Amino acid sequence: MTGKDRSPRLVTGAGGYIGGRLVERLRTMGAPLRIAGRRPEVLRSRWPDVEAVRMDVFLPETVTEATMGARTAYYLVHSMAEGEEGFEERDRSAARNFAEAALRSGVELVVYLGGLGGEDDALSPHLASRQETGRILAEHGPRVLELRAGMVIGAGSASFRMLMDLVKRLPAMVTPRWVETRSQPIAIDDVVSYLSAAGELSPTEHHTVVEIGGADVLSYREMMQRAAGTRGRHPLIVPVPVLTPRLSSLWCGLVTSVPVSIARPLIEGLRNETIVRDDAAARLFPDVHPMSFDDAVARAIRE
Repeated sequence: MTGKDRSPRLVTGAGGYIGGRLVERLRTMGAPLRIAGRRPEVLRSRWPDVEAVRMDVFLPETVTEATMGARTAYYLVHSMAEGEEGFEERDRSAARNFAEAALRSGVELVVYLGGLGGEDDALSPHLASRQETGRILAEHGPRVLELRAGMVIGAGSASFRMLMDLVKRLPAMVTPRWVETRSQPIAIDDVVSYLSAAGELSPTEHHTVVEIGGADVLSYREMMQRAAGTRGRHPLIVPVPVLTPRLSSLWCGLVTSVPVSIARPLIEGLRNETIVRDDAAARLFPDVHPMSFDDAVARAIRE
């Protein structure tokens, strides 16, 4: 995977928010690309100059065709958006199908975007599934470079939309007690910088995990207060111990643009601390300098 390598980089999930931003970045870099999704005609209409192929992770033959000839493949597939019930098993099946097909096709490196959280913690189902996906990709396929991130700050991020809708629409809110849990949100531009640079690496380990985050470590309460400040608002935030993820998600479904099926696993993940615990990202990606939370929010609002 050197600068002379002209085999296409495969981007799965190109129709999603992060995948689409990655495609735009790789195009500006002049990298040969192949993008894959269930509806390639939609991808072609958006990027007529990029090779687009059909790929359904639940149909292994389509994965084999999509990965053939690619040395680097970005795995940006996530089943949670299809509905809450059973997303863990769908993610397991999808990861196994993709990994096995990628290995057969000669893919040398899979770059995967997962989620932060200590592996020894009692992770929420959503975060546990994200990390399990990385392990399955590595167990059944070629080398994996797994980037783990927390909340992505960007206009198309469901967790960021939920945050901004809450502070925009409510003068006061009752929140779960884990609203005080620390996290390390990261700007979409920085996520894309890490992803694009990851495709240039040749890790020696079969499964390399790199935790990435923004410049600031904040509680969800602090994020809401600072995000609200950009709107000139100062909502009253009252944590209580009895508000369950189910009730919280139903409430968010009423007052935000995020569906309940997506809000619930996101809210459950708030109980887990999602911060970067080592300096691997700084060592492997010295040219990426993550921006502050306030700068990331300002960019997302302009976006």
